[in-house]
Amino acid sequence: MPKASDASEAPKVISSEASLAAALAETNITEVLDQLDEELIALKPVKQRIREIAALLLIDKLRGEVGLSSERPSLHMSFTGNPGTGKTTVAMKMAEVLHRLGYIEKPTVVACTRDDLVGQYVGHTAPKTKEVLRRAYGGVLFIDEAYYLYRPENERDYGQEAIEILLQVMEAERDKLVVIFAGYKDRIDEFFRSNPGLSSRVAHHIDFPDYDVDELMAIAQLMLDNQNYKFGTGAEDAFREYLTRRVARPRFAHGRSVRNSIDRARLRQANRLFADGTGTLTREDLMTITPDDIMKSSVFAEDHEPEDDAPALGAH
Repeated sequence: MPKASDASEAPKVISSEASLAAALAETNITEVLDQLDEELIALKPVKQRIREIAALLLIDKLRGEVGLSSERPSLHMSFTGNPGTGKTTVAMKMAEVLHRLGYIEKPTVVACTRDDLVGQYVGHTAPKTKEVLRRAYGGVLFIDEAYYLYRPENERDYGQEAIEILLQVMEAERDKLVVIFAGYKDRIDEFFRSNPGLSSRVAHHIDFPDYDVDELMAIAQLMLDNQNYKFGTGAEDAFREYLTRRVARPRFAHGRSVRNSIDRARLRQANRLFADGTGTLTREDLMTITPDDIMKSSVFAEDHEPEDDAPALGAH
């Protein structure tokens, strides 16, 4: 007598329709996309690409619900642009979108560089790379300045071994991990030309434009608001002049440089208030950045080197 079929073997019922509204309510990805709009100044083409990717993935899920062919798409990406243009922040939001849509297990980003992946002697690279991959499994691996993995001029370099391990994992275990390569556009482009196997596995290439001075001012204002500071009379004009000079100098890093310059202004403000040593400080005093707090920057002294981009108030 034939064995009765187990209930778990019953054929899956395929619906003839899928509810977009229900999917949006369940995943709530619009919340993440709205946060991206609110928390990042400018970057309109980047935000648009993230929305397009989110839409594609959501529609793919709905296609699966009605029985249409819907293989898991390649989700590996490259983020290119100058330092401080929001690449790491967008990677974190992308991880949240992928998690809410069920493409990764956890909304986490493990950031690394060549030093985390490549060893200094034979047999050292594979365990280092595999350990980073182990920590990143289930989420997103963000490789900053990825082109430093490839050093063809040094035949004893072990970066190629790390690349080969990444290639294998990106293909064989793409359901467990999303890899984002990040760095300067020209160098990332050359990196992919030199490693076509990697390029063929990267589906989404997103370029992050530079900020102009107006956008940098908006970033500064947002940072001040978040920390309960404000520009006093004349300080906004002084900071705009600071940015105009700083943009033209070496090692400028956009949002990162703005954050560090705000931190230095806070240090000068605190030193100014502390040095007075008398009287009572009002809420207004404690909140206000004055022109002098900005104009004392070395950027305004032609005989000094410009401020570097090391954090002024500890690691960020």
